[in-house]
Amino acid sequence: MDAPRLAGTLELARWITWAQRKAAEDWIKERGLSFEQGFVLGYLVQKPGEIQRDIARTTRTSAASVSSLLQGLERRGLVERRTEPGDERSKRVYATQAGADLIAGLESAMLAADEMILAPLDDAERATLHALLTKITAELPQPTR
Repeated sequence: MDAPRLAGTLELARWITWAQRKAAEDWIKERGLSFEQGFVLGYLVQKPGEIQRDIARTTRTSAASVSSLLQGLERRGLVERRTEPGDERSKRVYATQAGADLIAGLESAMLAADEMILAPLDDAERATLHALLTKITAELPQPTR
């Protein structure tokens, strides 16, 4: 496939980001999940017991959107919400074993996608690219979750 003509370096970087996201979306879609559901399920496997407000902040969405998303995952038996003892309004969210099993393998799939993206580069070129990106990102604000 011929590369489209892009105007600049950062457009090329966005294309790489698009390829990574598409690989994730395709993998997640094969499991009957939306990208957002897959992200939240993976997040809960990594951080069990988060509260909905923290999930909303991490996903940069509203509490209402997160609640709706969690309801869909809950109906499928992929997450469960538990009320905190002594605080009936606070609910912690956990991936169930079925949810963890469904999302298992995403990290490996993403490593495979990264390898496919970097395949045209030899080891020295990969090291140079990494060094250049490290230099650029050292001056940028850190992403927040």
